[in-house]
Amino acid sequence: MLREVKEKLFLCGIAIMTALTVLPLFHIIYSVAARGLPVLLRGGLEFLIGTLAPPGDGLGGIGPAILGTFILTFLASLIGLPIAVMTGVYAAEYPESILGRLTRTLLTIMMEFPTILVGLFVMQILVIPIGSYSAIAGALALAIVMMPYVAVYTEEAFRNVPFMYREAAFGLGLTRFKVVFRVLAGMAKKGIVTGMLIGMAKVAGETAPLLFTAGGANRIYFAGVDRPIGAIPLLIYNLVQQPYENYHEIAWGASLVLLLIFLAIFLPLRLSLKEVKL
Repeated sequence: MLREVKEKLFLCGIAIMTALTVLPLFHIIYSVAARGLPVLLRGGLEFLIGTLAPPGDGLGGIGPAILGTFILTFLASLIGLPIAVMTGVYAAEYPESILGRLTRTLLTIMMEFPTILVGLFVMQILVIPIGSYSAIAGALALAIVMMPYVAVYTEEAFRNVPFMYREAAFGLGLTRFKVVFRVLAGMAKKGIVTGMLIGMAKVAGETAPLLFTAGGANRIYFAGVDRPIGAIPLLIYNLVQQPYENYHEIAWGASLVLLLIFLAIFLPLRLSLKEVKL
């Protein structure tokens, strides 16, 4: 009898802890939807493709910021994903080497590294020499932020593949390259893609690195990789500091758009990936 009571108390405790864990997430989603949806409905298509309204005068639109977020995420992925995946593969294939151990340590440090310092670093090596904010500087900063997440997930995905499959592939006479990229990569695909999505979602919502690199051109559309560029997180950061009510409304609408972009990219791809049965 006492054991049953303890078991029920334990299960109740787990349920309560789980609810407390996910409650902030649902509260954030509800708050953004409740405050942002009326703005989005009132602004209509103009809110998605137009440019920012003057202070205290209507909504206008956040079109340049939306396009800028997609461009920065694409460029950051183009720069960071190949490097991150290869880094994760190396760390998984050579775990006992000095370079492999050093790589894992550095990846762990980079995951906890303040992203604002990444922005300062890129500003020093790229923005100041060029003399201007630019899309490529923002993309480089975001790529540096993205890489450790993708690399760690890639390493874990490869390490979770049972060793017997590696042995069997080598037993068939395959080279290490074919074993890694034709056999193991297919089995580890779900973990690798999950890491990519998490990395992309991470940088799509980053603000701090862009403060010193992108420039935040929110009233003009993309003019080139060497020119300043807008982004939704940067726009939200700038708007909430203004004393104008219409800018606060635009910030809520932009927050909802950013949330919808994240959910539209992450959920379908994540749910469509079929787990490899080992």
